[in-house]
Amino acid sequence: MSKWIRSKLPEFVRDVLRDFCLVSRLLEHEFRHFDRTGHVDFNALKNLLGQEMNKGLLWRLKDTAHVLYKNDSASGASGSGMLGQFLDWSVGYIFHDAMKLKEDAYQQQNYAPWFRQLQDKELSGEHLAFSRELFGVLDQTNESIQREVNRIRFLLFNCRKLFMDYLPLHRENELLARFLFDQNDLVREVFGDSYAKLVANVYDEAPERLSLLAARSLRRGGWAEEAARALAEAERISPESQEVLQEKQRHGLA
Repeated sequence: MSKWIRSKLPEFVRDVLRDFCLVSRLLEHEFRHFDRTGHVDFNALKNLLGQEMNKGLLWRLKDTAHVLYKNDSASGASGSGMLGQFLDWSVGYIFHDAMKLKEDAYQQQNYAPWFRQLQDKELSGEHLAFSRELFGVLDQTNESIQREVNRIRFLLFNCRKLFMDYLPLHRENELLARFLFDQNDLVREVFGDSYAKLVANVYDEAPERLSLLAARSLRRGGWAEEAARALAEAERISPESQEVLQEKQRHGLA
């Protein structure tokens, strides 16, 4: 592992969780739209995926996850290296299924209306037969979309479960804690009822460390007001914590 990659690993851990949460929220929005209407927005998927020279959020997530889980010595050292491999594979499969979903959405959005119009036209017998046979292929595309939506939802669910076991390996990561603090609403939205378990798994018997580590990161970044807010939350959770008291002294608040 190069020194550069090693120095960037805390950022990669933060970035993978952040981008996973953003991707999850965007995909679930599209899937709920599909549940209501039977249609998936091609342009939304196109923007989420991007292309080789202008990668979208999901593409960047796939690439970052691959670099992280290929080089993360923390998971290997703990005997939990398979967690990273499972996450890497799952994110990659989500990406490839989203690619297929985008192509199916394109067919549904651009060609299905044309074929429906053909059914109402006075076509010759041969042309009418062709149009009905080809329209049957589009019906199969709708079935493919349902399978892809179901599969991606299943993989997102399993990624959330894997993060429950993977992130505790990085409980001292200040950038991770800062993200969990700053973007708490996003993380709660994505993890839902499992959010409390996520925090308990990562920070064990000291939940105040989430806010404490976030305060340290914010202080070092020069964000004094935000750091004080995070420190106040840590103190609220654990008023007797010596670590919180020491951090307050560094802030000049004790």
